[in-house]
Amino acid sequence: MLLLVVAIAVFVAWSWLSYPAIGHWLYDLNMAAEAKLYRLHKIVVPITEMTVSTWQGGPYEASSSVLMLHGFSADKNIWLRFARHFVGNYRVIIPDIAGHGETGFKAGGGYDIALQAKRMIQLLDVCGVEKVHVIGNAMGGYMAAWLAATYPDRIVSLALIDPAGVAAPEVSDLERHLAKGHNPFLIHSKEEFQRFYAMTMTQPPWVPGVVLDAIAQRYEQASDELEEIFREYRASAPMEPRLPDIKCPALLVWGRKDRLIDVSSVAIWSKGIDDLRVEILEGIGHLPMVEDPSHTAQVYREFLASQRSESPQDQRLH
Repeated sequence: MLLLVVAIAVFVAWSWLSYPAIGHWLYDLNMAAEAKLYRLHKIVVPITEMTVSTWQGGPYEASSSVLMLHGFSADKNIWLRFARHFVGNYRVIIPDIAGHGETGFKAGGGYDIALQAKRMIQLLDVCGVEKVHVIGNAMGGYMAAWLAATYPDRIVSLALIDPAGVAAPEVSDLERHLAKGHNPFLIHSKEEFQRFYAMTMTQPPWVPGVVLDAIAQRYEQASDELEEIFREYRASAPMEPRLPDIKCPALLVWGRKDRLIDVSSVAIWSKGIDDLRVEILEGIGHLPMVEDPSHTAQVYREFLASQRSESPQDQRLH
């Protein structure tokens, strides 16, 4: 009887101590498996200041390339289920932006939008890509718009998914929190993460609780780093004066129920960019490419196809 009690106690202690580790292991294993399934490969690319971890896939010799930029506090994995629809026809490059994911953080490393965009140009140079279609979400959308306005000779088209960078006419839930001195991105407990996670998506994909708890732990561990990145990126020059400089074809996709950046921002982007197609997705939050990757990919593929001679039907989803 005593041995049974001891065994149970050891098992409970082991489960409690290893619980976050199991979640991290499951998450990393699943991301690697999905990347392999979608024919994306991890490639570390050296640029001037650092090495950038990327997922890359699609035909290397493809005439068109797509650069996908994630948002603040996310990483390259957020694009996997969206990117799988493009590797058949395009060379796809998905970086961990500096300070995120496996690219890593360096205190005082510089995380304003202009510098982060410059790093993406260096990444393209090393990858041997002269011109690219760029798509970005949130902070990544801010960077994508900055690239299109600042490096027009390198950007073929621009796609923005719930982008940051302009002042929304209506205040979002995130802005209300920030106005009260609370940043929902800076996580200090599992409960805080659960509340933050609920803000990010209206229709989140199913994720095991042990994995969500592991992600919460990563947020907690990176809180100081995220605070520095957030402060610098939010202090970046606004996009409003730069919008008329965007001359390439542009697509704006927004989740109607975005709680982080209000959908009223659409009016600002639409007023500033001449050649802009707008798609508002009902019942979707801040991350359309995660909440409904197939439909969001279809919208983007039709946009890309409209710039070419083939029809969207010629570019069937893979």
